[in-house]
Amino acid sequence: MAQNSKNTKATGDLGENVACEYLSNKGFTILEKNYWKKWGEIDIVAQKNGIVHFVEVKTVSHETKADLEHSVTHETWHPEEQVHQFKLHQIEKALETWLLENSYEGEFQIDVAAVRIVPRETYATVHYIENVTKE
Repeated sequence: MAQNSKNTKATGDLGENVACEYLSNKGFTILEKNYWKKWGEIDIVAQKNGIVHFVEVKTVSHETKADLEHSVTHETWHPEEQVHQFKLHQIEKALETWLLENSYEGEFQIDVAAVRIVPRETYATVHYIENVTKE
């Protein structure tokens, strides 16, 4: 189903909120949301166990929970597939700036939160992929 840009933004915002809640429940501290520079954006900057995680959130919306479950069981489109090499390059440029601005010299990594939501049923799943690297 094609979404207009307003719906796409709303879906993305909802997915980011779900991802933040997921991370908080897993013991992460959210440092920043939507860190934006003209050369790249980082959806969520979080920290856990002394490691800063730069999290890219990809969200897909489903009409019903049954649609979501069908999509997962039949291994159809995965939101995380949208995190391609060019996107990783943009994230890396933005995170380099974040590191400089925050004088941070510790460990860090890029993670992906693939969020599937069913807004009408207030239901979501999160597939969290840690330490994604460019090929």
